[in-house]
Amino acid sequence: MFGLGTTELILILIIVVVLFGAKRLPLVGAGLAKGIKSFRTNISDDDKKSEPEIDDSSEKDAADKK
Repeated sequence: MFGLGTTELILILIIVVVLFGAKRLPLVGAGLAKGIKSFRTNISDDDKKSEPEIDDSSEKDAADKK
């Protein structure tokens, strides 16, 4: 991952618990999860918007001329 071992992860978890408290930890996790989900949805929406759309008007014009 980032070269983090078990000891470093435990130390980070202890710091997070001290900063936010055990009662607020689920709220922080839920907020983080919502943020990640929103980020992924917006990224996938941008990918869909960047795809070239097929222009059907030229096909309709050709069919109308026949």
